[in-house]
Amino acid sequence: MNCAVIHYHEIALKGQNRPFFVGRLVENIQAATADIPGVEAEKLWGRLLLKIGDEDCWPAVEERLKNVFGIANFSPAQRVGLDMDRMKELVAAEAVKHDFDSFRISARRAHKNYPLTSQQINAEIGAHVVKLTGKRVDLGNPELNIHLEIMPNEAFLYFRNIEGAGGLPVGVGGKLVSLLSGGIDSPVASCRMMRRGCRIVFVHYHSFPYLNKKSQEKAQEIALHLTRYQYQSILYLVPFGDIQKEVVVLAPAPLRVVIYRRLMLRIAVEIAKKQDARALVTGESLGQVASQTLENLSVIDQAVDIPVLRPLIGMDKDEISRQAMDIGTYETSIIPDQDCCQLFIPRKPATRSKLEEVLEAEGALDVPRLVEQGVTQAEERSYTFP
Repeated sequence: MNCAVIHYHEIALKGQNRPFFVGRLVENIQAATADIPGVEAEKLWGRLLLKIGDEDCWPAVEERLKNVFGIANFSPAQRVGLDMDRMKELVAAEAVKHDFDSFRISARRAHKNYPLTSQQINAEIGAHVVKLTGKRVDLGNPELNIHLEIMPNEAFLYFRNIEGAGGLPVGVGGKLVSLLSGGIDSPVASCRMMRRGCRIVFVHYHSFPYLNKKSQEKAQEIALHLTRYQYQSILYLVPFGDIQKEVVVLAPAPLRVVIYRRLMLRIAVEIAKKQDARALVTGESLGQVASQTLENLSVIDQAVDIPVLRPLIGMDKDEISRQAMDIGTYETSIIPDQDCCQLFIPRKPATRSKLEEVLEAEGALDVPRLVEQGVTQAEERSYTFP
């Protein structure tokens, strides 16, 4: 097998915008396999072809393709000519390398100019395989499904479909700023938005030197891991401890958490402006902690004038944890750390804060200065994959 046939699904529904989506998918596939020699992606009719210079590279190629958003499925394939006699020989020669008692031929014609219909191709090649192997045809539940894709100038033969990551290619949906904690939720939220075509800029708030550097180290490790889904990432590490100290001195204790979150969003908005991002994304889930009640979320959102996306809002912790395992961030996220949210937390935070009370409390703070402090003191890190 010297190539891979790649199918997309959702992109095919994009009408006149489809060339843009397909072009971005090709770019992302090439970025994902940039360090594998002899790999080159090209567009075919309704699908993509990935040329593979060395068959020994296939395990690495397969692993990379599984993480490329926009791919519905892909298959290691072999080029075959359009001559029917030669096609029969190659199909039979490859089929006998497999252990099976039943099979079917699944031919698809990308163009209808080929002289035989798909059913005629199935029947003719299937009869040849039966004659050479003595195996039976089973159209419903075959042990071996032999695929043939007939293109205008050549055909491709393959025996298995590998499930892709689905969704849309990263880069077609704009840019977002994600508030990345060291926990389980925010990496999953970020990855879900990547799957919808968004490129993510990460912002992590820490309270060093009041707390240790563990949360920063975890955030960097998670950002590096998630870069395998979008190939280029930026992480801002924002010192938040001194800002929290001022809130503790000047704001009522029950409102601290809500004010912290409002300040975090304001800082993230300023970073979004620098990065030309159009919205924020958080890992919040309704009712999971005190700051995530509907009343508090509503008050928190009033601090900014751009959308705040919460892709996990209706999910529970078990669902989120399973997705964290799927994307590979769970083991890092559960390492104990000292998150900034643990610093100066009141014993009884407000769960139903009122905007008027919060605005009055913030009146004692120099909010613009605190926001500028967070932005100017932020440390920027860049990551590339592979």
